[in-house]
Amino acid sequence: MASPMRSLVLDLDRYVQSFRVFLERSTEHQSMQEFVERHLPDVIASIGNGKSTINVLSVGGGAGEMDLQILSKIRARYPGATINNDVIEPSAAQISKYKERVAQASNLENIKFTWHKETANEYESRMNAEKKTKKWDFIHMIQMLYYVKDIPATVRYFHSLLEPQAKLLIILVSGKSGWETLWKKYGPSFPLEDLCSYVSSADLPRMLDSAGLKYQLYELPSHMDITSCFSEGDRDGELLLDFLTETLDFAKTAPPELKHQVMEELRKPGCSEIRDGKVFFNNSLGVIVVEP
Repeated sequence: MASPMRSLVLDLDRYVQSFRVFLERSTEHQSMQEFVERHLPDVIASIGNGKSTINVLSVGGGAGEMDLQILSKIRARYPGATINNDVIEPSAAQISKYKERVAQASNLENIKFTWHKETANEYESRMNAEKKTKKWDFIHMIQMLYYVKDIPATVRYFHSLLEPQAKLLIILVSGKSGWETLWKKYGPSFPLEDLCSYVSSADLPRMLDSAGLKYQLYELPSHMDITSCFSEGDRDGELLLDFLTETLDFAKTAPPELKHQVMEELRKPGCSEIRDGKVFFNNSLGVIVVEP
């Protein structure tokens, strides 16, 4: 009998809801913000040298929280330049939030936004069909490589679009995170259906080395409060479980034995630590900066 479990990516609305709970409960964006403050100025130090226009491509830009912080650093480094920021994002709800954020922001003069409601693969196909190869000064792919069919080919394609001084920034879950532990053990039991692949920052060096690319690696500590996952019927807890397992309604559709095993695993030191009666999942991130 086929499992009733279905991939979370099949329901974009539910995916966005679960992602927003994840952001509320985790220090994900705070960790990324710290990277943007401490390390990004060095990363972008020469991307716009001598240029009056800087072209930035955001692959999987989501609702734009991190994009706008990245753009503010680029603008601060190159105050006289015009910045063209193109965003690839398949979710209409996320693009709508992004546009609201831009409308409310006050420090975006000289930045032009263009949104493309499509996946990274659709963007590549469209560009190839139109026989276009636009080059970029900075490309970032934040938490999106899980959703492409062929990760090495996608990285190679976007890397090929870099200008000579440009950088490609990739952020993924760390190979030392609870995600890596959970996915290695239970990934085969979750309903991916080719819509999502379990990849961490530990997998990237091998791919980049085989392509002969130069890169730098950074580790960003982060955690997520998953205590509500252990309260039966808690809506936010169920959304977080969906996000952790990439499964639509995991709490209701997973076979009882699998659910029991996953809940046990989530409490173990390989995934989480327990402090003051709360369960904190290891949400550490890996950042890879690829040279042109």
